[in-house]
Amino acid sequence: MAVREPDHQVFPKDGKRFTEEERQALVKKARPIFLERVAYYAPLMKVSPGRITVRTQKTRWGSCTERGNLNFNALLLLAPPEVLDSVVVHELCHLKYMNHSKYFYFELKRFYPEYKAAQAWLKENGRRLISMLPKEVLRRKRRRFFFFR
Repeated sequence: MAVREPDHQVFPKDGKRFTEEERQALVKKARPIFLERVAYYAPLMKVSPGRITVRTQKTRWGSCTERGNLNFNALLLLAPPEVLDSVVVHELCHLKYMNHSKYFYFELKRFYPEYKAAQAWLKENGRRLISMLPKEVLRRKRRRFFFFR
């Protein structure tokens, strides 16, 4: 499968980095797209996700919680549609297998056989997408929680 080029209408106006307003607009634009893609694949896969959250993250394209809530990175809107769909299916597979076992990958390949091409695209281009985040977002430290006994 050849991965198509993304829709360039959502790239930063200066071609380099989003302003905070553009970043917020990207998240707002991404939410209905992720809801639509999850609504398409979830019944096919016979899974029922919980809450769906879209934000801009520096280190993850998607995640699934033990409660079945799905989180997606709005920057995937800058990737080709096949890459976005691959991440959606990947996270939906976690509703069946909360690991990356061979069974997880059997399920992923069953519903999205071209997932390796999408993974390769993200590996090659992901840093460029993340570098488009506003400087303030890239500087933010991850919150760490310490528990004392």
